[in-house]
Amino acid sequence: MAEEETMQAITPLTLEEEKEKVENINFKMVTFSLAGKDYGVDIMTIKEIAKADKFTYVPNTSNFVKGVYNLRGDIIPIIDMRLFFHLPAPEKEGDLDNMLIVQVEDRVYGVIVDKIDKVVGLNSENIQPPHPIFGDINIKFISGVVEKDGALFIILDMVRMFSMHKNDDEDDKAQSTVNTGGTAAPSATIGAAQPAAAASGPTDSDLGFLRDSLKTLKNFCAGPVNEVWVQNHFAEWAEGRSGAALQLKTADEAEEFLLPFYSVCTNSFWSDEYASAIKSSLPDMPSNNIQAWDIGCGKGYEAYSIACLLKGRYPGAHIKVWANDNDIMAISNAPNMSFDAGDLPEYIKPYMIKGKNGYVPSQELKDSVVFEYHDVLNGNQVPTIDLLVARDFLSFVSSDNQLKLVGEFTEKLRQGGVALIGSNEQLSEAGWQSVGRGQALIYIKD
Repeated sequence: MAEEETMQAITPLTLEEEKEKVENINFKMVTFSLAGKDYGVDIMTIKEIAKADKFTYVPNTSNFVKGVYNLRGDIIPIIDMRLFFHLPAPEKEGDLDNMLIVQVEDRVYGVIVDKIDKVVGLNSENIQPPHPIFGDINIKFISGVVEKDGALFIILDMVRMFSMHKNDDEDDKAQSTVNTGGTAAPSATIGAAQPAAAASGPTDSDLGFLRDSLKTLKNFCAGPVNEVWVQNHFAEWAEGRSGAALQLKTADEAEEFLLPFYSVCTNSFWSDEYASAIKSSLPDMPSNNIQAWDIGCGKGYEAYSIACLLKGRYPGAHIKVWANDNDIMAISNAPNMSFDAGDLPEYIKPYMIKGKNGYVPSQELKDSVVFEYHDVLNGNQVPTIDLLVARDFLSFVSSDNQLKLVGEFTEKLRQGGVALIGSNEQLSEAGWQSVGRGQALIYIKD
């Protein structure tokens, strides 16, 4: 009788029931592998995906704490999940480690895994409770298991693994090491040994220290696209400090220095004024099939702004915007955003419809924008494009990559195509013609 009841309990769903479950996707997870097995974590705990090495060693820590890492000015602990679970961790020669950047409450961690795969959407009802058979991983860190596309995924509970608040002594003991790395994490302060500015004014050394500080604290790289702004702004900034030490010691100080650098309407819809200025600078296009590439689209405001602007500038044309970002959480949520009516500029309103929780993109607008997780430094498959938008992006990659990407942009853009970069960035190489002025300056490929 017991066997009979068990068989009944696992009787497959009817096709109609299975179809209904498949269509109701209410849970997304980032999948990865550890020691040959497939795992997943709730996408809501993942801030981004990264590759890195050369972590700063912290003495007197557990073996699974690889050290700390400067993530754009934030010092975060790096945990090797393979060693955390006593799994094999093969040594790599010259390769960067694959990292999930995890945010739990107000803390951020870098978690090293073997391989990061993709984002998988599924119905949470299909997730089954964990079972002791998964002996590689302590069952208290498993939130469930699920089968998807023929693969069995073990879903890890990142909140329980890294939460500051534990319910038992064993968790408290283990977590105290993870949270602090066995010692207090160093503050995001540099330059303690740098010399103060000479009374005669800033020197080349001062400017060199500033460049290094911006790179360390904010991942801002002075290079070919922004060198003019860096030098000019440093001169103005140094003059205003009236002999004070010309050093940036914290991430907050570096951010204050960079505030005038950022383009207008960052992390928001482009205003009617800014969109109108860009629109008036755009040339006529030779084709009614217009392709745009938005690099670093973030939460999607910029991509929707571009699509609506192009629809207004080229009525009747078929518009396609390829929107990329390496912030996996932002790119996953972008297609499903809703907005308050008061936040919508006039040129965007015709392409929005009222939904349950606010205004959402119309189907026409959704069809015009393709959001994809992508790191632009790792190869790009977009077709030949008419418009490139990479506002402020180039300044946050190395000088070598600035030159590399400008070269790739040149290849991707058709002749007569348009590049829109940051308001304080410039394309000084031959082959570009600048049009417009101020914040609405664009470059046309000769």
